[in-house]
Amino acid sequence: MARPLKKKLGSYPTLLVVFSITLALVVIGLFGLLLVHAHKLSEVVRENLEVQVYLDRDLPETELLRLQQDLGQLPQVAERDGKPQIRFVSKEEGARQLLQSTGEDFRQFLGDNPLRDAYALKIKPEYTDTLHLHQLERSVSTQRGVFEMQYPQDLFASINNNLTRVSLVLLGFAAVLVLVVVILINNTIKLALFSQRFLIRSMQLVGATRFFIQQPFLRRATWQGLAAGVLAALILIALMQYAYLEVSELRLLRDDVNLGLLLLGVVGLGVVIGFFSSARAVHKYLKMSLDDLY
Repeated sequence: MARPLKKKLGSYPTLLVVFSITLALVVIGLFGLLLVHAHKLSEVVRENLEVQVYLDRDLPETELLRLQQDLGQLPQVAERDGKPQIRFVSKEEGARQLLQSTGEDFRQFLGDNPLRDAYALKIKPEYTDTLHLHQLERSVSTQRGVFEMQYPQDLFASINNNLTRVSLVLLGFAAVLVLVVVILINNTIKLALFSQRFLIRSMQLVGATRFFIQQPFLRRATWQGLAAGVLAALILIALMQYAYLEVSELRLLRDDVNLGLLLLGVVGLGVVIGFFSSARAVHKYLKMSLDDLY
């Protein structure tokens, strides 16, 4: 005579749950990758914005060097490899750039070059808003040998407004997506525990404590969430590497720190949602009456 199958407390289909949680985490991870690369793109755009500091005429070499050092010490000036991002633009170079952009050589009918020598300063992304640029303009105008500072105010304002608007829209979608993923994983675990509802009630009737009943479910759900999170992270890494191979320009937007935090967040999200969804589902079945279980 065949033995009846016995259910073990806390046992329910593992592969289906892990697969469902993995898919949900991959979706949220893909959107997270979009946010990380969009944030990096906004930084790259802001890092390439420049202001022009025009100088008094006929400054000696010593004054130019002194002014370059003073401008490089301003906190708003961007740095690369520990060096301030300052570029000297002579009036001759300025005339050549103007000739290339307009196609007309104004020196032929003016008989002279009215342009001024200038320093082009790259600004840190966090200082590209209107308030900080006005503060920078006041600081620069007090420097000896500076004639004036100019920058395309409308362009700076337009870039900042558009980047802010896009960031808010993406964050709004991210919040909705996280909520949907949480609900999806919660329902997946709840359905998986549905087959265990009578076993939970049986353990409760024989005097098992809530902690004793919940423990195997919480432990199993935590491991399933961890496994799903690790699988989702590996899938995201593989998709990222494939995208970098297909579109090499994307490597310019790579941000290893934020990408690492995103992958850790995906793993952590799987563990946290798995644990709390399991706890909530078991608690629900513990409180249900026998009639409701049917």
